[in-house]
Amino acid sequence: MNKRVIYLAGGCFWGVERYFQILGEGVLATETGYANGNTPHPTYEEVCSGTTGHAETVKLTYDADVLTLREIMAHFFRMIDPTTKNRQGNDIGTQYRSGVYVETMDDFKSVCEYIDFRRKDYERPIVVEVLKLRNYYTAEDYHQNYLNDRPFGYCHVNLNLAEIPLSVEEIPKLDESDA
Repeated sequence: MNKRVIYLAGGCFWGVERYFQILGEGVLATETGYANGNTPHPTYEEVCSGTTGHAETVKLTYDADVLTLREIMAHFFRMIDPTTKNRQGNDIGTQYRSGVYVETMDDFKSVCEYIDFRRKDYERPIVVEVLKLRNYYTAEDYHQNYLNDRPFGYCHVNLNLAEIPLSVEEIPKLDESDA
């Protein structure tokens, strides 16, 4: 097993988390939280006020021998509009920005290469931020597995897309190693 972690912000974290739970294979764990903000240990209410600088984020732990970072990025781009800043679906605010937060320079490079590959697919500029993870705080218990526990709860993500195999166009072959 090749255990890795990536942090994905794609609007409301409930849908992002549930999508990867449905995807299943290669996903070892999901956790909702708040990333790259300025306030230590923020509450949901503080994050929603827009004053903490945090993004609603899913900590995705995965087996890179089963699910590659490129495949994760392809699924991530399926669920978000990467050209919309500080908004996904009906959710508006800096806490709903799209971002990928990484722990290693190799992951940073792989994510940037994937985004560069996908630029041709969009008329507007891609505004997904790619940054080194500065901080991450686990969200309150009631946000964990939210849509699993409340299957009819609000979700901006089309969860059916998690069950459709990725196409060749969605997963570039950038080099011999598959980071």
